[in-house]
Amino acid sequence: MLTLIGLGLWNEEDIVLRGFRKARNADTVYIEFYTSKWHGNIKKLERMIGKEIKILNREDLEEKSSEFLEEAKDKKVVLFVPGDPLVATTHSSLLTDAKKRGIKTEIIHNASIYSAIAETGLHIYRFGVTITIPFPEKTSDQLPLSTYERIRVNKKRDLHTLLLLDVISEKERYMEPNEGMQVLLNAEEKMGKDVFTEDTEIVVFSRAGSENPLIIFGKVKDLINKGFGEPPFVIILPARLHFSESEYLEFFRVK
Repeated sequence: MLTLIGLGLWNEEDIVLRGFRKARNADTVYIEFYTSKWHGNIKKLERMIGKEIKILNREDLEEKSSEFLEEAKDKKVVLFVPGDPLVATTHSSLLTDAKKRGIKTEIIHNASIYSAIAETGLHIYRFGVTITIPFPEKTSDQLPLSTYERIRVNKKRDLHTLLLLDVISEKERYMEPNEGMQVLLNAEEKMGKDVFTEDTEIVVFSRAGSENPLIIFGKVKDLINKGFGEPPFVIILPARLHFSESEYLEFFRVK
């Protein structure tokens, strides 16, 4: 049996009780960190569940998934995943492969950035397509034109846009909001469709799930040279604000 358990947004204290129980009863426990940064302590988590935890990388779960799944045929295997287990498409593919092999699967959900963004005061049902901003070195262009176009379409439809910032897990490199803003400004300079300018108002959100989350609201020109502290971050490009959204965000506006 294969059980995917969400770690939640911050540390080991976010794991739901059912997740702890499943991990304690497992034959083998794994964890991955390449889909998102986790602020917990793996040694502390091992003490809490009474089991050794083995770290898997992207290659283990994608290119070598058959080796990982073979073990789940006759053992109880647990995989801890940052946030919610099914936000990253890698884990959906893993479940598909498991089902093809006749392996029983179970999902223990947890909080993810997709629910946490409501902490900014923006209404979740008003979000459009989510966009990932890649590091420039990963693409031949500063920003793929299709990505810019999806942001433009969200704006045209009067929908908020959640912008996920790129991660290079093997180097533990997390894109800073300043880098993301610059990538978008460069794309705007090339495309010129008034999607993202220095006068665009955005929200920077980080430390979701912690006791001290960071929410900053303001114009790009007032934020692009600002330091934001500990990653990971997301940027939100709001549509026209409902009066309740506007009222709440004013508490976080850069003065």
